[in-house]
Amino acid sequence: MQRGSTSFDCKTHVPLAVVARSGQTYCFNCIVEEHQTQVFNLALHMLSDWALAEDATQEAFLSAFQSFQDFRGKSLRAWLLSIIANTCRDMLRTRKRRPSVPLEEIALKDPSQPVSRKESPEDYALRRELGRLIQQGIAILPQEQRLALVLIDIDGMSYEEAAQAMRCSLGTVKSRLSRARVRMRDFLRPHGELLPHELRQDK
Repeated sequence: MQRGSTSFDCKTHVPLAVVARSGQTYCFNCIVEEHQTQVFNLALHMLSDWALAEDATQEAFLSAFQSFQDFRGKSLRAWLLSIIANTCRDMLRTRKRRPSVPLEEIALKDPSQPVSRKESPEDYALRRELGRLIQQGIAILPQEQRLALVLIDIDGMSYEEAAQAMRCSLGTVKSRLSRARVRMRDFLRPHGELLPHELRQDK
């Protein structure tokens, strides 16, 4: 997390013990420290608003702490992402306003990172522009398609984990992801010059 956000460090906080439904005890501070970046990034992709994503992240972790007894001890990551996904859905329904952070400022990779020795300035500029374009395409996807795309293609979750996080069937996840990929491909097609050579389609 950037822009003045303070990352949670479990070493500077009093340990908070939480117990899952299975009876297993966890350190909640450690859970927050390990998963806060992924939870925040999903919120940012869903809301396209830095401040709202920070609020959603805080609300989601508070909800997770208060309802930890509902966690069954399977995939903690999927359980947390299902909470942040629901939090974002609620915020999108009740707080409809324009993003306070322009979408073009949010990239899949941090655009402020220095150019690597193997990457030319031209390639760096193209990658940065492609990141901005992808974010714009993600932002116009329907909510559930956007969530499936982010969880699987960006966060690298399995279909099974994504189904648990989205609280739907495996078939529904695959259907939403397929539709999202088609929409993204159609969105990116007019900008083929920005795509890696292996992803470009012959016209």
